[in-house]
Amino acid sequence: MFPPSLFPSPRLEPEAVQLLDGVRGIAQKFYGRAAAYDSSREFPQENIDAINSLGLNRMFLPEDVGGAPLSYAAYLACLIEISSACASTGLIWATNFHAAGPIAAFSTPEQRQRLLPVMANGGLAAFAVTEPIGGSNATAMRTRLRPEGDEVVVDGRKCFITNGGLADIYLVFGKWTELGDGKEALTAIVLEKSTPAINMERREKTIGHRASQTAVLTFNGCRVPRANVLLGPGQGMRILLSALNKSRPSVAAHALGIARAAFVDAVSYANQREIRGQSLLHYQGNRFIVAELAADLALCESMLWNIARRIDEGDDDIAIGAAALKLRAGDLAVRAALEAIQLHGGYGYTEDYRPERLLRDAKLMQIGEGTSESLKDFIGRALMTRDR
Repeated sequence: MFPPSLFPSPRLEPEAVQLLDGVRGIAQKFYGRAAAYDSSREFPQENIDAINSLGLNRMFLPEDVGGAPLSYAAYLACLIEISSACASTGLIWATNFHAAGPIAAFSTPEQRQRLLPVMANGGLAAFAVTEPIGGSNATAMRTRLRPEGDEVVVDGRKCFITNGGLADIYLVFGKWTELGDGKEALTAIVLEKSTPAINMERREKTIGHRASQTAVLTFNGCRVPRANVLLGPGQGMRILLSALNKSRPSVAAHALGIARAAFVDAVSYANQREIRGQSLLHYQGNRFIVAELAADLALCESMLWNIARRIDEGDDDIAIGAAALKLRAGDLAVRAALEAIQLHGGYGYTEDYRPERLLRDAKLMQIGEGTSESLKDFIGRALMTRDR
């Protein structure tokens, strides 16, 4: 289905190759359970237990808290396999990386020892940035962090928070009250599950990724140790931008997992379904459709592994490339799902076949971690020059 010359695998360390084989094994079981979880909207605990049995959280945690760090490319390769089998499970696990990764990168040794062992032991994390008023404009957030002695009082409301209400740790961004209301006030702080006054206002009923928990959270006078602030007051923008540079390729890998699943379904069905005694792929128009999908998948995956290699080599100048990759991968996931539905004909319009679920899951890839429109604006602004 995936010719090696068209879809080369990334170069991974031997330990990662072995782990990826284990991920492919559990992903087969995820595939078999995905439709039921989607229908019931039940949290896929059985899948998360399987992920934890392989110790997957440990691949993005430092050794001093029980981690077993592997390359960023290894993480992306695992995420593609999981998301292809069950997008909801992929979203839950990827959010662990999106939240715990920045904590690991910007915490002190003391903070790591207090906050991250729970993740090494299979915990859940949440990344709390988006607010009802802010959307993709993170600097417009209204959550306030007010210092009071050795504590910080957190007041605010966050929406569309994956793992919200379930997480063991929350990476929360807000404005440090003593620094005003601009981006220079943006600050990152870690809240633990036991923190009083964290309230899950509601769980959203999303059209896709139905088994993951997306919640609206309110923080009403949460008192958090000042020692949980990362880097110090006013350093949130630095942390957020660094996090986005790694979370956007992660969303792209998630999208490519969905696109792969749609491509496999489209090609498999088109080879089996017959019209006038010939398979659908006997007809040139249909061959052109799957050929275009294959070419675009190969191009996006090639860019994904290029970005992954640069991150693993310590290159920080990847913001534009990460945004472009996420933009194209998100669009491809939606298009691949639509083409799979079209090739399935009337069956594609039913819940008995996977493409309709893949389309619902794929749409988030054009919205989360920066909408397609905001990414286009970001990339376009990078190409502007000052008038002379």
